[in-house]
Amino acid sequence: MITYQFISVLSEAKPHSHLIAPASSAHLPQSALIAEMRQQNSVADARFGCAPFARITLLPDALWHDTLTEGLLTALRPLLAAPVSAELVLDVTDIDEVVLAQVLRFLFNQAYRLSDLKLKKTDDAVRLTCITAFCLPEQQAKLESLFHQQQAIALGMVAARRLADIPSDRCTPQFVVDEAQKLCSASPALRCDVLDEKQIVEQGLGLLHAVGRGATCPPRLLTIHYDGVSDGPVRCYVGKGITFDTGGLWLKEGAGMYTMKYDMCGAADVLGLMLTVAELKLPVRIMGVLALAENAIGPDAMQPGTVATACNGITVEINNTDAEGRLVLADAIAWASQQHPNAHYIIDMATLTGAVVKALGYELSGLMTQDEPLRQALTQAGKRSGDEVWSLPLDARLKKQTDSAIADLCNTPANNAAISASAAWLLHHFCPPTIPWAHLDISGTALWRENGRSVASGRPIPLLVEHLLRDCA
Repeated sequence: MITYQFISVLSEAKPHSHLIAPASSAHLPQSALIAEMRQQNSVADARFGCAPFARITLLPDALWHDTLTEGLLTALRPLLAAPVSAELVLDVTDIDEVVLAQVLRFLFNQAYRLSDLKLKKTDDAVRLTCITAFCLPEQQAKLESLFHQQQAIALGMVAARRLADIPSDRCTPQFVVDEAQKLCSASPALRCDVLDEKQIVEQGLGLLHAVGRGATCPPRLLTIHYDGVSDGPVRCYVGKGITFDTGGLWLKEGAGMYTMKYDMCGAADVLGLMLTVAELKLPVRIMGVLALAENAIGPDAMQPGTVATACNGITVEINNTDAEGRLVLADAIAWASQQHPNAHYIIDMATLTGAVVKALGYELSGLMTQDEPLRQALTQAGKRSGDEVWSLPLDARLKKQTDSAIADLCNTPANNAAISASAAWLLHHFCPPTIPWAHLDISGTALWRENGRSVASGRPIPLLVEHLLRDCA
């Protein structure tokens, strides 16, 4: 874990650390180097003549208040790709709080790299071990709370990212269960329950069974419970956990299949959220549900036209086997509502549709709900955390998109329109109207894309933690 500390005088910084500050900071040393660096209108970076620092980087003032485009993060990424020091000194005397939260999560997330999976031979490189915040004495008390929260959020994000990055030949439904049980065992407030493939059938989770039955690695339903208080309403989170998605018999093209090990990011994020909540010791009761399956081809794979029955008795015509995520989510949402009929809310998250990326891009998660208080609370939490959502419509005008002649519902619209909202309309049938429910389509935000490569991002854990903090205050 990366640690942190606070100083109010730069001379207290550890020698040979990397100082990053706004260009106009009044607290920088009065030296010829600093004066020359300030004359630049862009990133000014020096590694020589910086004593007692190993490196000094001055970033344009506007970036420290850019809550919209993540400009400061964009500037920091190449600087942290190959650190020259394990110690980082960050001038936080004049920075927007949302930007600071984003920066702290990014820095604490440096605790994990793809090389940690040990699947590639790499040279040992300098790793960030400590963040020193340079602040004014009157700022420290407020900053201590923010640093603690963001460190805990990053802990959950790192767990989710690492799990999602593992290749799918290893990261099977049972592997996710084993990893989750191992991680949760470190916290006495967390406990896990698992349904295997036989219990999934016995408990009537026919949609989850239909998706997972074609794979040699059978499906699982993992439930993680957190009891931060002994009584009170339970908040439920449901994650899509397709450990690999071939598309089933509706087989994807190779290019579209390459990143499908990440189709379980929703489930990984639920696990990460539960770890963060336990770390923060929040006074709430939470149930996380991970619907885990591999969508494979084979003799037992579900076929287009199959009709399957969810655990709440609703039948679904599977007219597209590549729309499997909404099937496992539907069963898990219904199952969660049966476990807690008086749940405070149910929020599901999934890399569900490519259509949401076309609509919103890679920076915004799609939010679909009919509960206005929940919509407003999640939207505001997104703005406060810098992990934003954008609402898409969800009402009865979508009804024809899920009509089926043979079953209660079909899993994809025949007209190929409003794909993201149509999926949410299907899902809303599986949560009783007495329970507030929201759907987060994170197809654009669950991955971080850079230089043509994709890795897990850990979003929307920051959004959900911020929402929880306000909701239980």
